[in-house]
Amino acid sequence: MDLRTFFRYLKLIRGLVPRNINLNDINISDIDVEFISNVNINEIYDYLLYLSRDRIKNQNAKNSSYGLSASARARKIAVIRSFYKYLVVKAKLLQENPIKDLDSPKIPKSLPKYLTLEESKRLLNAVSGKNRERDYCIICLFLNCGLRISEIVNLNVNDIRVDHLRILGKGNKERTVYLNEATDRAINDYLAIRKNIAASDNKSLFLSSRRTGIKRESIHAMVKNTLLNAGLDRTGFSSHKLRHTCATLMLKNGVDVRTLQEILGHEHLNTTQIYTHVDSAELRLAADANPLGSYKKPISGADK
Repeated sequence: MDLRTFFRYLKLIRGLVPRNINLNDINISDIDVEFISNVNINEIYDYLLYLSRDRIKNQNAKNSSYGLSASARARKIAVIRSFYKYLVVKAKLLQENPIKDLDSPKIPKSLPKYLTLEESKRLLNAVSGKNRERDYCIICLFLNCGLRISEIVNLNVNDIRVDHLRILGKGNKERTVYLNEATDRAINDYLAIRKNIAASDNKSLFLSSRRTGIKRESIHAMVKNTLLNAGLDRTGFSSHKLRHTCATLMLKNGVDVRTLQEILGHEHLNTTQIYTHVDSAELRLAADANPLGSYKKPISGADK
């Protein structure tokens, strides 16, 4: 779809079709290697301008605004990059890549959403229902250990050790996550309930109402409902944001970024560094804490 739109746009700006034609109605069955190889950087930048200003955001919506976001434009450019790289490297249809020097749109970095300490306590206090011990334990692991939802889903009973959990993370990389008093208590409270409902051969730690391993969708729904019960339901706030909350609270309370990298199971430090944000209130306090913050220039005789 992205390549078809790009080729239609090229035919339009090259004057090969009437200017007033609808872009989606342009026939591209005659596109050949020569046409593709003649693309230049200026045409790509014109296409980016079209995407940012004139492209409809939601093609199937009755009322939609114009102009795609930087991330959407970057994805479309990535498709075009891959296509030309394939033509040069794999298919050998082009001698050189005409867009090799193309810069992708810069995607603005947004700070992770997270709960404050008091909001986190409200969330834990809002857990209720027939599976409250299980649900409390899951949210406790999110907030205290920063686990991914996939890691919680895949936890087995035999992953629980004396004072830590054995976590199998991304890329089947194993790591150790130590338990604090709250998570240890939450796990033990849940295990006391679990032993009465689990079949002996079911090793999944967290079980559904059907006594099978819990699914991601169930955890997402549970977290959303608990956020709602706590009065914390927010647009775009999901269970993954509880992992952000754990990371942020740890950093705010003195955990260094490299230790946090190990806890979260990040391969690269720069992934962890997105959590090193501080709010504006803390920035103001930091400025006021500077010992020169209240310094006044002495009044000289010339100024009197």
